[in-house]
Amino acid sequence: MLTALVRLRGALQDAELPLDAPGIAELRIARNEMVDQLEDYVIPRLMTIDAPLLAVVGGSTGAGKSTLVNSLVGRRVTTPGVLRPTTRSPVLVHHPDDAEWFGQDRLLPDLERVNHSTNDPDALQLVAAESIPAGLAILDAPDVDSVEIRNRQLAAQLLAAGDLWLFVTSAARYADQVPWDFLKRAAERSTSVAIVLDRTPDEAVETVSTHLARMLAARGLKDSPLFTVTEGKVDDEGLLPPDHVAEIRAWLHSLAADSGARGAVVKQTLDGAIRTIARGTHAVADAVAEQVTTADRLRTDADRAYDESIAAIMAASADGTLLRGEVLARWQEFVGTGELLKSLETKVGWLRDRVVNAVKGKPQQAERVTVAVESGLETLILEHAEAAAERAEASWQQLAAGQGLLASADQDLGRASRELRRKAERAVRDWQADVLEMVRTEGADKRTTARFLAFGVNGLSVALMVVVFAHTAGVTGAEAGIAGGSAVLGQKLLEAVFGDQAVRDLAERARRSLEKRLTTLFQDERLRYVSLVDALQLKPAVPDQLRDASRRIDDLRYAESKREAE
Repeated sequence: MLTALVRLRGALQDAELPLDAPGIAELRIARNEMVDQLEDYVIPRLMTIDAPLLAVVGGSTGAGKSTLVNSLVGRRVTTPGVLRPTTRSPVLVHHPDDAEWFGQDRLLPDLERVNHSTNDPDALQLVAAESIPAGLAILDAPDVDSVEIRNRQLAAQLLAAGDLWLFVTSAARYADQVPWDFLKRAAERSTSVAIVLDRTPDEAVETVSTHLARMLAARGLKDSPLFTVTEGKVDDEGLLPPDHVAEIRAWLHSLAADSGARGAVVKQTLDGAIRTIARGTHAVADAVAEQVTTADRLRTDADRAYDESIAAIMAASADGTLLRGEVLARWQEFVGTGELLKSLETKVGWLRDRVVNAVKGKPQQAERVTVAVESGLETLILEHAEAAAERAEASWQQLAAGQGLLASADQDLGRASRELRRKAERAVRDWQADVLEMVRTEGADKRTTARFLAFGVNGLSVALMVVVFAHTAGVTGAEAGIAGGSAVLGQKLLEAVFGDQAVRDLAERARRSLEKRLTTLFQDERLRYVSLVDALQLKPAVPDQLRDASRRIDDLRYAESKREAE
């Protein structure tokens, strides 16, 4: 059982629930409480099953818990709070012979051990007292309904670490909601509970205690002992008259003296805690699985948005879209128009030499085409990057988890990044350099030919870009003849130097180079979204680990119950 619970604790610690979703806040609290109870109580108690019974004194603000503890001990060991909220460390009172059981590595390991009064809520004050019988320890906890959140959290943590709750309320506060919320959870966990009705006027004892007993029975706590402490004058030490707490003291001492009764209390609380944790694990497992699914969806949505934009850019860079406006004008300046284009429209099969001889381009005109291509491609990239960011943001906004991640980002993810323009300029120039290098390499053995010299590396590179931009011949309407003819002319210029197959290979390599650089460029844009998901570090194996550990615990509990029945 101990091994199974340690494994469950590890799986629960890995069960992060970082994404927002309906009801997730409650599950985060439940998961944290399960980890805390395993660490603070269940695992330490299993490892030291013979340790003294720990009775945690908790309850409402002003119910008189500290006065009760001092009166039970017989001297002032904890300071009652005069001003509210009172912040101080919890106080654990034990018999001197039991000191070894309450070291740092045992109960409540996160609390530092001290032997003096302190206001540090992260410290546990240990007090040895001969008046406390061996086998019993009493822990004074903060108010469960304190206005100070740290007090409430500490009270809940301490109560979850106790074998027995000594729950203190008063005639004026016994019907308050917050204490009953705690008692309801105690009933659900089968925690051993005793109720102390404190500060009760003599004339109200019968009425209030009868009503309180009915409330306890209605909430599954009918077997819980109910003690009444009437109002009494405290002495200079802040202690109630001994006879006012005699019944409670006698009950605690008898419990300490009876190992069988003490063991029954521990077993009831421990078994209830284990059962409750194992049962609650399945809800956490389901929530983690849902988080993993949601994270995958968010990542897929972002990937799809940018993949679609890359595909759209590649389509627009191949269907003649770029062979318009400035690019087309500069290309026509380079190759000339008029009779040449007319001839190409009607007699595409003319000799390549006739095409070559008609070209009028100069080096500076080739450079103008390059600049126009650069500008056109950059504009296309920026437009589709903005569209991708908008699509990704819109898809994330549909989920609470996505909304939370968007809000946590340190930039507006609905727009392309500020650095994209600069990166796009560099990517396009690098692609043009790739094209230039392809032409230079392909023409290495043709540099002395008249055709190669006529165009130069820059001119042939421009022609290759134009061929790439009309790869699918998708231009329609009035521009079809102009753009298509321009592409055909570029094709013929290249074929005149390199041949048909080489041109097809060059065009395909140039397109792959463009797609590769676009993918790299958009990767940083995509990562603005994906990195938010990856940072969550969700572990897909955790749900199965949680369920397996829970089932193992249930099997062990069932086997134990069968042994006891036999």
